[in-house]
Amino acid sequence: MFTMWPQEVRGDLRAGIKAKNQGDFILSERYLRRAYDTALGLPFETFSPSAHLKLSGIAIALASTLEAAERPEPAYEVYSDALSRLRAANAAAPLSGPERMRAVALASKLGEMAETYQLPVAEEERWLTYAVEELLRVVRDEAGKGKIVVEGEKQERDVMPIMLVELELPPWVTKTDVGAPLEALGRFYAREGNVECVQSAISLLVPPPSSKKTATAEERCRGAQLMNNISELSIRGKQTDEKRAQAIAWAQQGLATIERTKESGGSPEDLWLCEQTLAAVLFNLGSLHEMGGDVDQSRQLFKQSLDQARSIKMREGVMEAQAALRRLDRTSSRVTPANSLSTENS
Repeated sequence: MFTMWPQEVRGDLRAGIKAKNQGDFILSERYLRRAYDTALGLPFETFSPSAHLKLSGIAIALASTLEAAERPEPAYEVYSDALSRLRAANAAAPLSGPERMRAVALASKLGEMAETYQLPVAEEERWLTYAVEELLRVVRDEAGKGKIVVEGEKQERDVMPIMLVELELPPWVTKTDVGAPLEALGRFYAREGNVECVQSAISLLVPPPSSKKTATAEERCRGAQLMNNISELSIRGKQTDEKRAQAIAWAQQGLATIERTKESGGSPEDLWLCEQTLAAVLFNLGSLHEMGGDVDQSRQLFKQSLDQARSIKMREGVMEAQAALRRLDRTSSRVTPANSLSTENS
C-alpha cells in the first residue's frame, strides 16, 4: 500500500502507522508529523494522481493519532489546516468530486469536535453549514443540474436543488456521505431551537408525496429522527394545548415514516437508525400524552418504547422508559386515594 506514496515520506508513514497500531502515540505522532511536514515541502506533482487526497490523508492520519492520544486541540488544528488547504486549492482550480467530498468529511469532523469539546456555537455551525452546502454543490455539479438561464439575462445563476433525492448521486458518494452531514446540521439546529432549519434538512432527505423518486431507507430514518427533534422543540417554553398538538403531530409523522420504511424492507444496517428512533419517538409521544393528562395512553406508549429499547439492547432507552413508568405509577397511587375520599364525602 505504501508504494503509492513518494519515497521521501514512505518510511515515516509506514513507521507512524505501525507505532499507532501498537499504541505508541508519541512515536506515531513524531513520524507522521515529519511525514506531513516533508509532504508539504515537496513539489505538488510528486503526489499525482489524487494529490489532494494523499496530502489530506496524511493530515488525517496525524490528527487521528493525536485524538487517540487524547490531545484534541492539536488534532483540531491539523484537521482545520487540511480543510483550509483543500478550500484554497478549490478556489484556485476546481478539485475533483472525491477531493471535494474529502473537504465535506473534514468539515463534518470539525463540527463534531466543536460540539464534543464545547467550542463556541458559531464555530460548530460554521463547519456543519459548510459541510452541507458543499455537499449539495458537489452533488448538484456532478449531476449537471442546478443551472438555469433566465430569459433576457446573459449570466447563469445557481439554483440549489430543492430535493436532494431528485438528483442522481455519483457512484463515489455513499448514502452515509449524504445523510450524515444533513443529520448533524439538523441536530445542531434542533439543539439551538431553529425549527425552520430542521424542516429544511428534512425536506432534503425525505421527498414529498408528489415526488417521482423515493428516498433510501437510511434517508427516511434520518428524516424521522429530525421530525422527532422538531416535536421536542415544539413543546419547549410555555406549554399550551396548541403547542402540544403540534408536537404530537410531528412525532406521529416521524412514527408513520418509520413504519412505512420498515414495511418497505431494507438491510438491518439501513434500518438500524429507524429502530433507535422508534424507541425515542414512542417515548416522546408518551411524554406528550402525559403532559395532557392522558395517563393510560401515556403508559401504553412508554411500555412500547421500553419493549423496543429492550429488543435493540438500547440501555439508555430502557432506563428512561422504566423511570417514566415508575413516575406514572407513583402519580396514580397518589391520585387514587384522594379521589376515593372525595367520593365518600360527597
